[in-house]
Amino acid sequence: MSRVGILVASLAIIMLASTVGPAFAAQMEFRTWVEGGASDEVEIKFQRTVILNYDDGGMLADELRGQKFAKTFSVDSNDPGVNELRDRINYQFSQSGSSAAVTDVQIDYDTKLTGRGLNTSIDYKIILTMTLTNHVLRESSGSNSGLVDMNWRGLMIPGEVTVNAKGIPHEINLPISFISDVAPGLYSAILGSEAETLLNSPIMDASGIKAQPLGNWHFLFDPTGINVDASQYGMSSELAGVVWSSYTMGESSLREGIQTEKEHEASFTTDTTYDLRTIESADSANIFFAGFANIDVLDSAEVVGVYPEAPEGYATTSTGEFPVMIIYGMAGFAGIAGVAIFIVSEKKRKGDIAAGNVQTGIDPSQLVGADTSTGSGGYKTNRGEAHLKSDDYEHHRSVYDNPQVEQKAEEPTTEQAPAEETTTEDPASKPGAMPKGWKPE
Repeated sequence: MSRVGILVASLAIIMLASTVGPAFAAQMEFRTWVEGGASDEVEIKFQRTVILNYDDGGMLADELRGQKFAKTFSVDSNDPGVNELRDRINYQFSQSGSSAAVTDVQIDYDTKLTGRGLNTSIDYKIILTMTLTNHVLRESSGSNSGLVDMNWRGLMIPGEVTVNAKGIPHEINLPISFISDVAPGLYSAILGSEAETLLNSPIMDASGIKAQPLGNWHFLFDPTGINVDASQYGMSSELAGVVWSSYTMGESSLREGIQTEKEHEASFTTDTTYDLRTIESADSANIFFAGFANIDVLDSAEVVGVYPEAPEGYATTSTGEFPVMIIYGMAGFAGIAGVAIFIVSEKKRKGDIAAGNVQTGIDPSQLVGADTSTGSGGYKTNRGEAHLKSDDYEHHRSVYDNPQVEQKAEEPTTEQAPAEETTTEDPASKPGAMPKGWKPE
């Protein structure tokens, strides 16, 4: 492929990637200090992208091309609709067997519709920030670990969720609600089709986080806070003296399985057939505990035991219970292999030198430059070449020093008459003159 073709293809990929943003599903962030009676904050971000393709054009293509609509607002527990959502969340926690409860909720809503030449995308984003209490079942004391209830994770809100922003009611949980507000033509076309069913799937769905057992999550223990040098590197007072454990979900591995995007397709027909897709990436979560954490099960519910410090002699990597000495051993074997490769390579190099099989270049001091370009009217380019300092100049004569000779005809055969020989151009002829013997037709 030519350079121009590669450049055009690269630009096309960049433009396509910029037109359709990535769609992330539920992403949860939670950090707890494991203090009884205290409250901690948990944030869950829900994102989804809906793409309507109309490669063959159509009525909806004409209506949506070039259209841009957006709806952005924030609401908190001062709104009755948010308080109703809080009560629904607490009811769901109780049904799952969790003692955790939510006291405050804040919702950040941001949705955009963008109409393009071949498709229209609708990007939904809801950030749910909740204040969580009663999740610490027991504080750590002495040799007893603290217990944190984690059975509340995996929040899923079914049906409509209506909140009031500046006195205007907005339904935020069903994707089709935004479409009905900003694109009534598209909404009417979707009604009664399989696309309507797809667009009535709730956005606030983090059930995949609960479906993945904590034992399959990626574990990491960070003792930085108790390092003797922590204070001199600017460690904050709230982190100094504290070790942290984290569990991360969302990484593809043998334990967690292959994490793939959640993509669903549907179609509907009006004047023509339109294809509609919803895209979300796999759920992900990060949970942090102040102390050394260990997963346990209490009355069929997942809990996390948290100790102030790691058990003596604990030596694991971020993948679980993989001994550190094995890692050091692997690193040592890699170092030995590198040294062996170096010794073999050096031995081969010395053998090549002894056998005279060494490629050497030309000493630059033995080269001299020469001009190779001339032109009419005093114009001259800067082209040149280098050749060896030698009396026998014919061995490295510049090709530009040779007079240009016309190609000779083939040797005559017995069946052909001898071809007329060509002659060398007159060196005295002026550059740019017509060939000898040329006549206008």
